Amino acid sequence: MALAAMLAWLAGAHAEPALILEMGGKADRSFNQAAWEGAQAWKKQTGHDYLEFEIANAAQRELAARRFAERGANPIVGIGFSQASSIAKVAREFPAAKFAIVDAVVDLPNVQSFVYREHEGSFLVGMLAALASKTGRIGFVGGQDIPLVRKFLCGYEQGAKYADPKVELLSAMTGNTAAAWTDPLRGAELTKAQIAQGADVIFAAAGTTGLGIMQAARDAGKLAIGVDSNQNHLHPGFILTSMVKRVDLAVRAAFDGVKPGVTALGLKEGALDYAMDEHNAKLVTAAMRTKVEAARADIVAGRLKVLDYTVANACR
Repeated sequence: MALAAMLAWLAGAHAEPALILEMGGKADRSFNQAAWEGAQAWKKQTGHDYLEFEIANAAQRELAARRFAERGANPIVGIGFSQASSIAKVAREFPAAKFAIVDAVVDLPNVQSFVYREHEGSFLVGMLAALASKTGRIGFVGGQDIPLVRKFLCGYEQGAKYADPKVELLSAMTGNTAAAWTDPLRGAELTKAQIAQGADVIFAAAGTTGLGIMQAARDAGKLAIGVDSNQNHLHPGFILTSMVKRVDLAVRAAFDGVKPGVTALGLKEGALDYAMDEHNAKLVTAAMRTKVEAARADIVAGRLKVLDYTVANACR
């Protein structure tokens, strides 16, 4: 929605929830789409409408949050760590309004912060990558080089080496700015470089950039792993699996009623998983699933510890 249209729409808003999607928008087939699907599911279940806005540039983050607050939207949900500062600023200005943020912590009495143990889900797809690899060398192409993405990488590496201690891992990040999330061409270049070095399974943890990563893997006849949403259908038979991050659960929970504080979600809460469907059924054998499901059970029970890059001296 264009900003002018959003402002006009807000003129009639009262207490509907509001969703602020990050750059890439709901058509990214990944992180933002998962959030949008959560809002759509809430709308279908409750029969209530909600407001939404897709960020096109950094300046719009704070503007959108403030305009929603001024018009009485409640709660206001920001998708992505990049919205943390704008949500924090506007939440202070509107202490009676409720806010939520996904993938960041905003320590305010009217904000619920949803964070995920991405390393747990990445561990499972890392196992699958190692078990599926024929070369013994796998790849990882991340988006912006930030601790959050390195959580994915660290979990992926731990899972791969748990399944095969001899597996080799190649990794690269697309860039150091937010533009790294929306650069499919660069993602494809990095993927081709890893394939040239022998990688035959590449984890795309890079938002819209991942579309280029998966296409490059498909073109080379190699396997890719999707992220956030189930992306298996994008290249049937060439997407080994997708590390599904249930951002939709956070959105639905926030729309149902913000509970200030930090909410951590992982395998135990059913908020992370690896995707299985008709598009990858022939790629993941029963033996592979048995090993991965055993690891999942051990992680949930606390018998298997997956180290978190952001809090442990792991994968550094």
